[in-house]
Amino acid sequence: MRHSFASLALPALRLLDPERAHGLALKGLRAGLAGRAGGADAPALCVTVLGRRFANPIGLAAGFDKDAVAVAPLLALGFGFVEAGTVTPRPQMGNPKPRLFRLTEDGAVINRMGMNGLGLAPFVKRLQSLAGRSGGLGANVGLNKAGAEAERDYPALVAAVAPYADYVALNVSSPNTPGLRDLQDEARLRGILQAIQSAVPKRPPLLVKIAPDLSQAGLEAIVECCVDCGVDGLIVSNTTITRPARLASAHKAEAGGLSGRPLFELSNQVLAQVAMLSAGRLVLIGCGGVASGRDVLTKLRAGASLVQLYTAFAYGGPALVARLKAELLVALREDGFGTVSEAIGADSVAPRVGVAV
Repeated sequence: MRHSFASLALPALRLLDPERAHGLALKGLRAGLAGRAGGADAPALCVTVLGRRFANPIGLAAGFDKDAVAVAPLLALGFGFVEAGTVTPRPQMGNPKPRLFRLTEDGAVINRMGMNGLGLAPFVKRLQSLAGRSGGLGANVGLNKAGAEAERDYPALVAAVAPYADYVALNVSSPNTPGLRDLQDEARLRGILQAIQSAVPKRPPLLVKIAPDLSQAGLEAIVECCVDCGVDGLIVSNTTITRPARLASAHKAEAGGLSGRPLFELSNQVLAQVAMLSAGRLVLIGCGGVASGRDVLTKLRAGASLVQLYTAFAYGGPALVARLKAELLVALREDGFGTVSEAIGADSVAPRVGVAV
């Protein structure tokens, strides 16, 4: 692996404004400065789910590469899959700056970006260029802040990205677009999903990304709605608007979604609830607070078939991916599992979603 340049650059990037540092990181990835993984993944890490084989279950969550400008370099680092987006139908500036805050002492980030991005047309062009990619690709879609019509825009977004993605994720849970989380209401969500069914009968697997702040009743309603409407899975979870009392950073009171280490416990609780409620009827992707191979295994055991991270990658850089995979192999052995597939749902009372090696 050749991550030395990127590792040396990390301390300098941390001295910059977080959003500027993020932009420079994307430019560095596009220029090939982050290096690439060496060799194939261990067969024990392979999992087949959502209709495709993933060389390992560790993916990069939406939000890091909103405009799909660095998918291939990110996959080259060794991620099993990358979820690009959130992409909106039209370009938008997002919320006023500053809108991204490091909580270094807490291993966390607060963002209120507001789905800034270049819009659907250039996003789709970039997806078209990724036909020969080496790993899985998810496309995360959402609504513009102004002029949005959910039952019109989500089907159009899904139809546009469907030919090029291994799965499509509906973002109805970002706390940074006014009214978006209201779409998790059963009636609103059912209307969106039925509109997609009618408009895009042939599509890749469809997933819904949910908030970690939902009530038990809310989770029950979403699970049953998604099963009824032919959704393939849930991503658990987006960022939280709650603030744990133990946060130490000076930025802890900033408005926006909290991600990173403080989200780990909450997201795991919700993941376990959803695994029980879905009872093997939905594929689950676990997201929130992952920073080690043991963390990955915890989410797999809770019922996730795949796992995503973001904040730990922002702090740890390209070398993190190989470390997580090595640690996951050790954790699997320590817990008596021969493969990732054996570990999925080991702590869940629900039946396991079909997986294979």
